[in-house]
Amino acid sequence: MHDAPTFRPLELDAILADAHRAGFAMSCEDRTGSLLATLAASKPGGRFVELGSGAGAGSAWLASGMSPDAHLTTVELDPGVQAIARRHLGHDPRIEFVTADADTWLTEATGPFDFAYVDCRPGKYLRLADLLAILAPGALYVVDDMLPQATWPDDHQPRVDAFMEQLPEVPNVRATPMRWASGLVVAARV
Repeated sequence: MHDAPTFRPLELDAILADAHRAGFAMSCEDRTGSLLATLAASKPGGRFVELGSGAGAGSAWLASGMSPDAHLTTVELDPGVQAIARRHLGHDPRIEFVTADADTWLTEATGPFDFAYVDCRPGKYLRLADLLAILAPGALYVVDDMLPQATWPDDHQPRVDAFMEQLPEVPNVRATPMRWASGLVVAARV
C-alpha cells in the first residue's frame, strides 16, 4: 500500500504550473487534496467553504469530490493569485469566488456550512469560534500545514503550537491531528 492519490483533478496540473510561474508556493499538496476530495464526496449536496483559496489547487480537489448539487464558496485576499483559480475553475457553476480578507468575510458569513477547509490564519489561528459557529452539526473542518513548511515565516511555529494546544479544549469539535502529508487536523462539528 502507498499513499499516492489514485486520481487528480483535470485542471490541477495547469493550476500548479500557473501558480509556479506566479511565484505562489503555497498550494495544497496532492495527498491533502486527495483526502479533501474523498471527504467532500461524503457531503452530497453540501455547502462548502474554503478560506485561503490561493491559486485554486484545494478548490480543484474539493470540486472533484463534490456532488453536482453541492456549492463551494472560496475566499482569497490576493486577487492576482485568485485569478489563477478563476481562470481554471471559473466555468464550474458550483464554485463562488470571493475576493476578500477571510477575517472580514467571517464577520458577515452566514451558514450553515457542511464542510470547511481552512488554509489561512482566520478560521484556524484567529476566530476559530466564529468559523465553528457557521458550521452545521456534523460538518467537517479540515486544516493543513500543521507540520513545518518552507514557506512559514520565522514567527509562525508559536501559532501552530497554540492552535494544537487549544484544540482539545474546544467544546464543539472532535478532532484528529495527523502527522501525515503537510500535517492535518480533521475534525467534526458536534
